[in-house]
Amino acid sequence: MPDGIILEDELALAGQLADAAWTAIRPHFRALNTVDNKAQEPAPAPSAVRPQPSARPAIPARPEFDPVTEGDRAAERAIRAILEAERPHHGVTGEEYPETSSSSGYRWLIDPIDGTRAFVAGLPVWTTLISLVGPDDIPVIGIIDQPVLGERYVGWPGGAELQTPNARTPIRVSPCNDLRQAMIATTDPFILNPAEQGAWAHLRATARICRYGLDAYAYARLAAGTIDLVAETGLKAWDVAALIPVVRGAGGMATDWRGNAPKLGGQIVCASSEGVLEQALLALRRSATLA
Repeated sequence: MPDGIILEDELALAGQLADAAWTAIRPHFRALNTVDNKAQEPAPAPSAVRPQPSARPAIPARPEFDPVTEGDRAAERAIRAILEAERPHHGVTGEEYPETSSSSGYRWLIDPIDGTRAFVAGLPVWTTLISLVGPDDIPVIGIIDQPVLGERYVGWPGGAELQTPNARTPIRVSPCNDLRQAMIATTDPFILNPAEQGAWAHLRATARICRYGLDAYAYARLAAGTIDLVAETGLKAWDVAALIPVVRGAGGMATDWRGNAPKLGGQIVCASSEGVLEQALLALRRSATLA
C-alpha cells in the first residue's frame, strides 16, 4: 500500500470526481454550440507575390484541428474545485488548465474528456480519465468513466472492477495468449509516423480483428476481456495514467513499445497476456522511441 494515503478514501474521492465531471459534461453532450481549436494559429499575412496560373489548382492544406469544448473545460473546473477543497496538498495536472504544485508528492492527472472528437460527433466512446500518481510517478489508482453508457472502470493495486448503476463487478482480461486470435485496437493509424505505421500494419495483418476510434475506452474493454491488445503513441501524461491501474488491476500487461515499464506519455502497449504482448513487441520494438 502506498505511504501517505488511504486507498479506500482516494478511490471514493476519485468516484466523486467522476460524478462531478459528468454533471458538468452532461448539458453539452450532443448539444454543443461551438467547438474551439486549441491548435489555432493566426492566419499568415497575404503574400505580395502574385500566384502563377496553373493547369491544376492546388488543394489547400487542412489546418491542424485539436478540438476542445466547454464540456472539457467545465468538467476539469469541477474536478479541480473538489480537489482544491479535499486534497489541497496534492498537485493537479490536467489537459485544459495549468498544473498546480504538490506538497505531498501525490498528483492527480485528469483528462476531462478523452476522445473529444468522439464527443463532438455525439458518439458514446469518449471517457473521463482520473488517476492518482505517487511520488515515484507510478499511477496508484485509475478511473476510465463512460457515463453515457453507465460504465465506470476502476483499477487499483491488485484489483479492478466495472461499476454500473446496478452493480460492481470484478473484471478480468481475456485468456487470449496468441496474437493471431486477438482483437486489437488503436485510435487512429494515420497519426502514426511511417515507422510506427509499419509496425501497426504487421499487427493488423496478424491479428484476427482490428478496431479503431475508441480512444481510452479500448483500454477499458481490454480490462473487461473483450479486446486483447491496444497500442498507441504520442500520448500525454493525462492520457496514460488512468489506463495503467485499470489494465494491470484486471490482470493485464502495460509497457512501452520496448517492453519496459510504461512512461507517462509517448508510446504504450497494453495486452491481455504476456504471450500476446511478446508477439506484438516483435513488431513494435522496431519503431520504439529511444526516450
